[in-house]
Amino acid sequence: MISFLHFGDSNFEAALAAIVNRGETAQSDVRERVREIIEDVRSRGDEALIDYTARFDRLELTPAGLQVTEEEIEQAISAVSEESMTALRLAVERIGAFHARQKEQTWISTEEEDVLLGQMVRPLDRVGIYVPGGKAAYPSSVVMNAVPAKVAGVPEVVMTVPMPGGEVNPHVLAAAHLSGVDRIFKVGGAQAVAALAYGTASVPRVDKITGPGNIYVATAKQLVFGQVDIDMIAGPSEILIINDGSGDAEHLAADLLSQAEHDELASSVLITTDEGMARAVAEALERQLKALSREEIARKSIEQYGAIIVAGTLDEAIAFSNRIAPEHLELAVDNPFEILPRIHHAGAIFMGHHTPEAAGDYLAGPNHTLPTGGTARFFSPLALNDFVKKSSIVSFTRKGLERLGNDIVHIAELEGLEAHARSVAIRLGSKS
Repeated sequence: MISFLHFGDSNFEAALAAIVNRGETAQSDVRERVREIIEDVRSRGDEALIDYTARFDRLELTPAGLQVTEEEIEQAISAVSEESMTALRLAVERIGAFHARQKEQTWISTEEEDVLLGQMVRPLDRVGIYVPGGKAAYPSSVVMNAVPAKVAGVPEVVMTVPMPGGEVNPHVLAAAHLSGVDRIFKVGGAQAVAALAYGTASVPRVDKITGPGNIYVATAKQLVFGQVDIDMIAGPSEILIINDGSGDAEHLAADLLSQAEHDELASSVLITTDEGMARAVAEALERQLKALSREEIARKSIEQYGAIIVAGTLDEAIAFSNRIAPEHLELAVDNPFEILPRIHHAGAIFMGHHTPEAAGDYLAGPNHTLPTGGTARFFSPLALNDFVKKSSIVSFTRKGLERLGNDIVHIAELEGLEAHARSVAIRLGSKS
């Protein structure tokens, strides 16, 4: 049964802490094991990838077999229904259109006659995307990571995906094809992250790694950060629903379960000002759980990290939301746009009774790779800017240096950097 809480309950803070802290960083033994795998891949390259793939994924490969072939991609596409291909194409189209609106252009300012300043925007040369296997197949993760990279102009997108026993969901390969992925490798886990970060004879080294994964993948991304860029350290998925007593309890229960079915560590929380709605949602949860094919996973999530909280006022609910900075926030209220200006921290915000979080997961347009575990206080969703880099442009004429040079020299001397100061002063003293 889901936890039932009221503000002011003696166990409220302890119950909240158990939910918020469920995705604590890796234990030291996991970190050390991942470090060993990374160093092994750096040292032995493809040989290490082949060994780990045989051990963890029961798949015997050769160096030539690490990469998914065109024939394998074509076979996968032929196994996908036209209805599924149509839905995936729609997702690619909508997600591409949304991210295209995020484009920044190179700009140059000529506001000063003697100084030119600007910013040059260039795509990364090569990006690696990690797509999980295991408990579920995620073609949507392929689209959400590959499409923005391609819209940004990244020339090469490399994908890794574990294929336990040689099996991969054909929709994952179909999504990769539709999203413009250039190369796909049959490796997963920390070893895949290491290969993308450092390169092997078969797997090219990338500039950035994006995409979700288990604790080993997340820890590996954390350890290679600095060698390559990464999107974020993502924890277990979460949803918070703010409700004012309006709407349908069955809908709210379904939305809570849409996160709970991800995995046992997912968190689903409803905060409502209506005690009757709280009770109705709890009852609906129990009914709907019994109908889920992933009931065992969802039930563990709901019982361990789910909660229904009764708040005294909507103000109290909004303050609570800002405190925990949820990954997904549903404003299941009569007038969500009145509340929106008061929401300070959330990865994605779903407005009103007809906007379930699942719409954002698949094809609304915004990215579903979102900050978790309260990091929406300072992180943003994956976006086009994650796949570009920016360079500053500076150009002084002689007149411009003469106008500003003495102040540059002064600041350099304040810092005790004599050579810095001289590099400007020597030009100011030159008559040529």
